[in-house]
Amino acid sequence: MAKIMEHGKALSSLPSRAGAGAGRDIAITALVSTAHTADHFLQLVLPSLFPLLKNAFGVSYAELGLLMTVFYATSGLSQTAAGFLVDRVGALPVLAGGLGLISVDIGLVGIAPHFALLFPLAILAGAGNSVFHPADYALLSGTVSKRYLARAYGVHTFGGNVGWALAPMTCVALAAWLGWRAALLVVGLGGLLMAVFVFGAGRVLLHNHPSFIRPAEAKTDFQQAFSILIAPTVILCFVYFALLSIALVGVQTFLPATLHALFGMDIAAADAVLTGYLAGSAAGILVGGFIADATVHHERVAATGLASAAALLLAVGALPLSHIGLGATMAIAGLAVGVTIPSRDMLARSASPPGATGKVFGFVYSGLDLGSALAPFLLGALLDHNAPFAVFVLAATSLLLAISTTFALKAAQRKRTA
Repeated sequence: MAKIMEHGKALSSLPSRAGAGAGRDIAITALVSTAHTADHFLQLVLPSLFPLLKNAFGVSYAELGLLMTVFYATSGLSQTAAGFLVDRVGALPVLAGGLGLISVDIGLVGIAPHFALLFPLAILAGAGNSVFHPADYALLSGTVSKRYLARAYGVHTFGGNVGWALAPMTCVALAAWLGWRAALLVVGLGGLLMAVFVFGAGRVLLHNHPSFIRPAEAKTDFQQAFSILIAPTVILCFVYFALLSIALVGVQTFLPATLHALFGMDIAAADAVLTGYLAGSAAGILVGGFIADATVHHERVAATGLASAAALLLAVGALPLSHIGLGATMAIAGLAVGVTIPSRDMLARSASPPGATGKVFGFVYSGLDLGSALAPFLLGALLDHNAPFAVFVLAATSLLLAISTTFALKAAQRKRTA
């Protein structure tokens, strides 16, 4: 009888334990996603104010694009090293430190007297930005239950897209109210306060996972790590992410300027279209999280969504749409891209061996920064040469090329399994 009672007590405790585990999963996902929101907001602060910066410093769009190229190039080149740092030092301090660094740099842009000074600040901000993907995905992959992981990835990416969606209108409104310099100081201070919050709350939530807070004891085997990073599946993930980011970052950075050049749309209306596109993408990510949990054919999800988005981008550049029609088309294009994002992350996770999450995600997601570094300068040059339609053509072509890498990745995974 005593054994039966003990067994009954154990069974009765299971729901509460499961509930506590689910609650912890939600809390950790929410914290990491909030940090991701702040980072993506900060990424678009300067592009949202490009027309004002162009006039204030007397520079061209190509020069402004080069500034973002420096930012993303630094982030991409630093991201693999950041992945090693995450695995060695702990994801939480690296995450909070990166958010603090990029926030300080954005604030310093607000007091920079000369355009040339923005380039060293862009380098430091890029280093701060480099930590997010390896730190975020290491935290989620190491703490969230596997059955919720795809949705956690989706919520995390959704958080980033919310940051992108909020940035253009928020920054324009702050600049109109306070002036662009004061607006940057306010945004930088807000980001710094967020970094302090993330570190403090993370220490509370991760007390059962000390390896994410304190340095790890084990030393890194660099030879083994290198062999992991040059595996065909990892390289294909890298290429896929690079092609994808050329399209996505190009649209995010220069959509308002492109719409202004192509249709004469005013900046406020063009920023509203960008907000709609990013909001559509954010909504698609939430839907895509459920799809990614329900299928193993992630390459098919990617192909369908990216092909649809490519067609819609070409339609925006080629067809005489009204402002409402243009905004609706871009919102649907964002939705189509967003649906593919959780499947993208699951493809990357499938290429990551146990214990190497930070390294692999750091390297693979540096592909995003490579594409992000190329896109602003290329598209800025197209605008300077009065070729706004070519912006949409380049973005659509990059999406179509990305589709081919997903099927090659799936084939490489089958070969590795066999």
